[in-house]
Amino acid sequence: MPKFCANLTMLFNEHPFLDRFDAAAKAGFKGVEFLFPYAFAKDDIAERLKTNGLAQVLFNLPAGDWDKGERGIACHPDRVGEFQDGVGRAIDYAKALGGTMVNCLAGLAPAGVERDKARQTLVDNLAFAAAALKREGILLIMEPINAYDIPGYVVNRSAEGIAVIDATGSDNLKLQYDIYHMQRMEGELAATIEKLLPRIAHMQLADNPGRNEPGTGEINYGFLFGLIDRLGYAGWIGCEYKPKAGTVEGLGWLKNATR
Repeated sequence: MPKFCANLTMLFNEHPFLDRFDAAAKAGFKGVEFLFPYAFAKDDIAERLKTNGLAQVLFNLPAGDWDKGERGIACHPDRVGEFQDGVGRAIDYAKALGGTMVNCLAGLAPAGVERDKARQTLVDNLAFAAAALKREGILLIMEPINAYDIPGYVVNRSAEGIAVIDATGSDNLKLQYDIYHMQRMEGELAATIEKLLPRIAHMQLADNPGRNEPGTGEINYGFLFGLIDRLGYAGWIGCEYKPKAGTVEGLGWLKNATR
């Protein structure tokens, strides 16, 4: 069956961030992902990973001022220098944490910028980041995000994500396929996963509606997990959902999925 990693931004958040590594390992996870590591010392995170035998699966490139509503700067023509500096910072952290994959959040459409210019900026920035990361043995990925949860986000559908990736011409850039986001935007989960599997390096999950754990909504995760297994997907699936009653209390789905 697929292997699952805990998203520490959303799971175990009753604990301070660094203590979530211990909680994830205690709950049986072997890998972790999270939005950003940059507010914490690299050595502190690395120690928690090592102590708990956890793989550092994924984090994002710096994405602007998250607390003020920014959701990535890769499509902003006036912030290319900031983006490039962020790539260097992400490489520094990834090497310290043993990470081999980093995600780029494309961002909200910048005000007053023509769509074509924003898209070209995104393509150019992704090409720069993919090349820089490749030199360090790190894969770059990018995810489409639904337009309901984040209105104005510039890449919303799987086909849009693939088109942007193709436009970079990079062999070090793949798709992150978030099952929840794509259910909201386009459905056709099974057919799309099967079609795009060679282009997908990472998946994430949550049920819909509510973005809670599998089994709380309309997505037939039992079927999807079986399909993903039969297709031979070898990557991780990040558990990026909002626990309904508490992280540990809501992990029954995981025990059933990994039997």
